[in-house]
Amino acid sequence: MSKKVISLFIVLAFGLLLCSFASPYSADQKLEGNKIERKIVYNKKKHAITLSWSAFGSSGNYIITRGGSRLATDFVSVGSTSKLAFTDNKPNANKYENYYKITRNDITIIISLENQIFGDNMYFYDRKYEKAETSRNEINSQFSSIGLGGSNGEWITKRQAYYFKPNVNGQTYDLGGSGSASSAEANAIELGFYSHIGGLGKVPSDVKLGAIFTRPHLSGGANATCTFWRSVENVEVTRDFSWTVSQSTSARRLLIDSTSKYISDIGDTNFWGSGGFIADAHYTTSRPNWGGQQQWYTRNAVFPSGSGAMGGSYNMVWQGCVNPPQADEANSPVSTTPIIREKPFLFIDSDGEYKVFVPAWQKDRIGVSWSAKDMGQGKTQDLMASWYVAKEGDTDVEINAALKAGKNIFFTPGHYALNAPIQVNRKDAILLGAGIASVTLEPTEKNTWGCIYADDKDGIVIAGLLMDSFNSTTYQVRIGNEGAKADHAADPILLSDITCRVGGVQSKNIQIQVSMQINSNNVVGDHFWLWRADHGSQKGGNARWTRDRCKNGLLVTGDDVTLYALFVEHYQEYEVLWLGERGRTFFFQNEPPYDAPNQASWSSQGSRIDGYAAFKVANTVNEHHTIGMGSYAVFTGTDGNVNKKNGFEVPNSPNVKLEKMCITRFAGPGNIQNVVNGTGGSTATGVKRVALYNNGEGPQPFDEEFTLPNRETYPSYISMEK
Repeated sequence: MSKKVISLFIVLAFGLLLCSFASPYSADQKLEGNKIERKIVYNKKKHAITLSWSAFGSSGNYIITRGGSRLATDFVSVGSTSKLAFTDNKPNANKYENYYKITRNDITIIISLENQIFGDNMYFYDRKYEKAETSRNEINSQFSSIGLGGSNGEWITKRQAYYFKPNVNGQTYDLGGSGSASSAEANAIELGFYSHIGGLGKVPSDVKLGAIFTRPHLSGGANATCTFWRSVENVEVTRDFSWTVSQSTSARRLLIDSTSKYISDIGDTNFWGSGGFIADAHYTTSRPNWGGQQQWYTRNAVFPSGSGAMGGSYNMVWQGCVNPPQADEANSPVSTTPIIREKPFLFIDSDGEYKVFVPAWQKDRIGVSWSAKDMGQGKTQDLMASWYVAKEGDTDVEINAALKAGKNIFFTPGHYALNAPIQVNRKDAILLGAGIASVTLEPTEKNTWGCIYADDKDGIVIAGLLMDSFNSTTYQVRIGNEGAKADHAADPILLSDITCRVGGVQSKNIQIQVSMQINSNNVVGDHFWLWRADHGSQKGGNARWTRDRCKNGLLVTGDDVTLYALFVEHYQEYEVLWLGERGRTFFFQNEPPYDAPNQASWSSQGSRIDGYAAFKVANTVNEHHTIGMGSYAVFTGTDGNVNKKNGFEVPNSPNVKLEKMCITRFAGPGNIQNVVNGTGGSTATGVKRVALYNNGEGPQPFDEEFTLPNRETYPSYISMEK
């Protein structure tokens, strides 16, 4: 992209079943700040709710009021007591629609089942009890205080998710407005860093929002190249969806009625952004325009008919879409999505209980996975029976114990510090994050292995997580042990909305070998951003080159790996190194490392080739296919004499085919000298494109031996398959 200018709760016991006497919602909680303990127990047989709390205030009775939601307009009195417990024998019919305020003197605490289950970083809204403007005003106040932008927003550790319950009686969450979502008159929801919007209905139209806007904060409000780390899913947007973003932003399972301005119309210069991801979305009345975007990946979207351009400068891939733009040098329509499983999501079922919908695998899909009345193919899992709900402060010991006990893990928004990797050690296990939950390696020196290790098992799903590193490690994420050989074709492994971040936040030197290594066969990746940070809260320049070390963003040794929307940037050797057979990548975005100090420190193939290719398919590979590849030179932290020989390198083989490649220079004196294998021309004279390289005539790269991680790098407590 353009140069970027750039715990809280005690663990809850969920192992109990929802029996006739008490629900599993009976673990103690502590209120952040004043640490007032709270507990709530639901008696299903009597339909009664018992509250208890630790003492607070100086004198008088505790006054108890009840509302149907946290921000309900009317809280009614249900009693008072001098004791530290109270039983409500006539609560609202839906146990989740009981929010209690306990007040004594000038102190008020809130107790609810939802807060006890999900913690303080998940905000629930219920139009049945709240005004239309309530949710919008609260989310925007969060945006103003923590999510606006710059260093105060980009590097914070606070995470949050905003969940909307289904509309009732024709109501919506839209308070009305007009114009583009970026205008004050639009009354849009502004979504900031590390934030997520989720609808709790079965289909997107169950939750109707008015307008959504993501505000760029660079160059007078026109530069969105650092508008990262936010997501939205499973809602209908009725007025304007202005998703003005760049990497690590996910928009899924949406019904979009209007999109008057897809890009920003604020600021004092023309808008630009650096790509993003949208999937499983239906635009009903107007075709969006990505006119200010350098690149973008769109999968399984439905657009109204039309032939007009939909924007984008360099690399736009439209896969499995209905009515995509026509193919040209920048636009690459791909007729179907060969194999895909949509990301799981949280919802409220007809019985009033929280469930997780796990979509089924589909082949050769066109269009969305859902209809106006049908969730789509898949299975429903009861949250309380099948899942462990993790909250900030939970440890790797607790999370791994839950996985080994057969639970899936729902990560509520938070910053999870680990002393050992999370071990995904069984078939069909799921890790699902909300609110850009971050799994981090803290500077305790204890975790020198990585964030997540997944064994070579069928059907594993890892989704919605950001991996951060404050320690030197071998990997951040590793899928399958080295030499993994199992065939997962009948039930592949899914990795969805995954971010790996190296640097940006830590102050000490770290060395990581590879951000993500995929050793298993039949893995599907649906939207990655693997990022060695080109800016951050610490000093950059040459100091960053030696402080934030990482060789490869992605290393693939498994066969039949399919990736959609692969963003990989700034790693110090081959940013993607592919050793497996029959790999497929649909859309790739890259910038090389901006900060290589000189050419001698950054050369490959036995120091015979300047720099490292962004995407390297090893000479040993016989079959590989890519569509839509972009690599953009930004050599700004150098001595002025650093170049890269090739954007892409592949073996000259009849079954190795690269389509629609593009290189250009955004900043700095250095250049990418060829598109692929010594052919296609240099960025010194502008944008260069190669429509197809298949068994080409360019010089084949030199044979190389690659240093890969080995089994000695595994934590000793993990028993790997032989």
